[in-house]
Amino acid sequence: MKHAVLALMAATALSPLAATAQEITQFNIGILGGENAQDRMNSNECYRVAIEEALGVPVKIFTPADYDGVIQGLLGGTLDMAWMGASGYAKIYLTNPDAVTPVLTKQNMDGSTGYYAVAFARADSGITSIEDAKGTSFVFADPNSTSGYLVPAAELTQTYGPLDDYFSEVRFSGGHEQSIVAVAGGDADAGVSWADGLGDWEDGYNSGAFRRAADAGLVDMNDIVPIWQSRLIPEGPMVLRNALPQGVRDTVTQLTADLHETDRACAYGVAAGEAQDFVPVDHAAYDGIVAARELEQANR
Repeated sequence: MKHAVLALMAATALSPLAATAQEITQFNIGILGGENAQDRMNSNECYRVAIEEALGVPVKIFTPADYDGVIQGLLGGTLDMAWMGASGYAKIYLTNPDAVTPVLTKQNMDGSTGYYAVAFARADSGITSIEDAKGTSFVFADPNSTSGYLVPAAELTQTYGPLDDYFSEVRFSGGHEQSIVAVAGGDADAGVSWADGLGDWEDGYNSGAFRRAADAGLVDMNDIVPIWQSRLIPEGPMVLRNALPQGVRDTVTQLTADLHETDRACAYGVAAGEAQDFVPVDHAAYDGIVAARELEQANR
């Protein structure tokens, strides 16, 4: 994988750093919603510094309030890169297929490149299955979230029918962290978030929103219980804006591909927990999500 990235860089006419110095004056990273803005910036500060040193220009992190802020930033050219969920990438592709290119994705500790939507409830609620949650309040994360809405809503609707009829209330929390806090705090009876499904529930799994919330002290995983799990979802991609100089794209891709080897502690924050690596990915990995997103938009 590392050799493939290096070969791509070697194919450019100018060295990455030379192209960078001449052609861009700032590089902007968008971080999806799902936790508070300061935590998002803290988790990615080491990554920002590494990219800034590699590019030789100021690198800024932007933390829009919702997923669509990152999507519109990439489409409009105010953001240069982001780690996207598959559904968010699909929205960009359906709006402008030439706007960005997926280049890397997260590889889990078992070598897989997928994750799950996991529905959950308070441990003291008596809700131990999605059937038990019928007639209760349920929170999704964000309309542009893959695991926080698109996939679980589609799978649950297929099995149980219209969700507004199945649950007493369906609403969006604004992000994965907010969903976890809402359920743990009793503001909602059940909700859905994401995890790699590896490791122990008590730790928040190896990586994902539960792990990040547990690490931040926002939830004691013993206070909540899993009640449903989706089918495997493809890990979202790191995308780069196509209008960037190729040297810039290559430099950022190479740095990220090497991050687990060069700074594993930094990679932990970027990956939202323990992961094995960041590995190459292309658009074909998201064909199914693009089709699902297209269908969901047509049915609105």
